[in-house]
Amino acid sequence: MTCGRLGLVIAATFALAPLGSASAAPYAVGPVTDVSASCSGQNAEVEQAVDPKLGYVYDEWMGCNGIGFARSVDGGTTFSTPLSVPGSVGSNVNTWDPAVTVAPDGTVYAAFMIAKGSQWYPVVAASFDHGLTFPQVTSVVPPDAKNWGDRVFLAVGPDGTLYLTWDYGPERTSVTSICATNGSCAFATGDLNVVIQKSTDRGKTFWPMVPVSPGFPASGGDSAPLVVESNGRIDLLYQGYHITDRTTYAMEPAYEYFTSSADHGSTWSAPVRVGPDSGTMSLAEWWIDGDIGMDSDGNLYAVWDTQGSNNDIGWLSYSTDHGARWSTPRQVPPDQIQAPHVMQVAGGGSGIAYVSFFSGADPRGYADYLRTFSITRGWLTDPVQVSPEFGDTSVWPGDTFGISTLSPGHVVVSWGSATPSTGKKSEIFAAPITAPTR
Repeated sequence: MTCGRLGLVIAATFALAPLGSASAAPYAVGPVTDVSASCSGQNAEVEQAVDPKLGYVYDEWMGCNGIGFARSVDGGTTFSTPLSVPGSVGSNVNTWDPAVTVAPDGTVYAAFMIAKGSQWYPVVAASFDHGLTFPQVTSVVPPDAKNWGDRVFLAVGPDGTLYLTWDYGPERTSVTSICATNGSCAFATGDLNVVIQKSTDRGKTFWPMVPVSPGFPASGGDSAPLVVESNGRIDLLYQGYHITDRTTYAMEPAYEYFTSSADHGSTWSAPVRVGPDSGTMSLAEWWIDGDIGMDSDGNLYAVWDTQGSNNDIGWLSYSTDHGARWSTPRQVPPDQIQAPHVMQVAGGGSGIAYVSFFSGADPRGYADYLRTFSITRGWLTDPVQVSPEFGDTSVWPGDTFGISTLSPGHVVVSWGSATPSTGKKSEIFAAPITAPTR
């Protein structure tokens, strides 16, 4: 099901200067495309994946009457007419939290969460023609009649095994929410857990869930992005709250934890707290916090955001030993203003990471920023503003945005925002960027 015409290109190639600097930055931002221009209603919460072999870029988001999807076959310069992912459209269908990934053989997997009947669970659509159609749709239905579920993430191993993590609770009535007037909802209490499931038949069927965060069925874990190394080892970062009452499921603020699996997700290493002295994540934090990336040499990068009584700080830490030890966290955005700093990271060439943050700290509104980090040299640049317009902070842009590396120095970023050009309607924008490689 399609939603309309080709995404609108709204800006030509331009270069940007670092915030607070008059000198030209070593970035060239290509055409900024309004990917969702033809989709009616609000468009938000974009996720992104790339196929480096073909140079294709895939965006998936909440919109287009359900979950929207579009592809670029020219490295993020232009995008196709959006379509609605099969299974996400219907009068009695509630869908949210998109996720997208690409297998080594080019299979595209587009997932989302759905509330159907009394259950909440992931749905995975598979495309075998590089995102043109999605003929296979699989519902990953849990065993509990009235479960809670949220935020799905996807990754594919070198052998083609598809891994799916999601936030799962056996009993939905235990989950209570804290909702923002200009954002989405966080959790005050609940039987939260990170679980993983895998498919060895290209997403047709999925194995039973395996708990990842210790303490199931009420571990306090949620939001678990993951990457898979060349030897099949799974590296995962999750947000871990401390459950203080096993009856009411009350929680304390969260930290980020890293864990890994060397046996295709069957067992998991003891979690390692990342950045133990860099603050906590508030119970009221409504955006998706935390991301993990991997560069061409297998070095890992973790980013997250913490909220204190007088500050909000986005962080980066890296590991050169597969997550056993993590570096002292470094502040990413230059400010500590109490405003969302939604953090994302993509690995580049050896020792290089591209860190992007979507922030509402500027009084003019939301904007997306990018900077480059080197393990050996530190920050190579100050942050640069990628989005040409500021977004209205009263309009929800989504809890996530997308960043991918097609090749060293070729980065693609996508984000949601309600800009002066779109009024109160949030749209999905994307742009290819030439960035430093060393």
